[in-house]
Amino acid sequence: QVQLAEFGGGLVQAGDSQRLSCTASGSAASRAVIGWFRQAPGNEREREFVAGITASGINKYYGRPVKGRFTIARDNAKNTVYLQMSNLKSDDTGIYYCAAAVSSSPLPRDGSEYGYWGQGTQVTVSS
Repeated sequence: QVQLAEFGGGLVQAGDSQRLSCTASGSAASRAVIGWFRQAPGNEREREFVAGITASGINKYYGRPVKGRFTIARDNAKNTVYLQMSNLKSDDTGIYYCAAAVSSSPLPRDGSEYGYWGQGTQVTVSS
């Protein structure tokens, strides 16, 4: 079991940076792949993959729209995964969710592989 909670959303200007945090707890948290997804306004049926990191923190992977601007990191001592977002654009606006995959492919990008989700945090980028 994994419980997740996101922190750090809010309103920022285009070009700004922002950091999101995801705290993970539960018996499987330490061995889970953690991913970030986002849901754009008016698109409630789809959550777009943003970034993922393996349990060790060694392997990191990104969705194409954010590659080079976002960085994912993991501090297992604090049971926390961070998403550092830079050069934010209005298209980055949405609800950001962290999710945990306990039994999955090595680098899962499909939300269906993630069995645990946080409640989400709103990120709004104003242009």
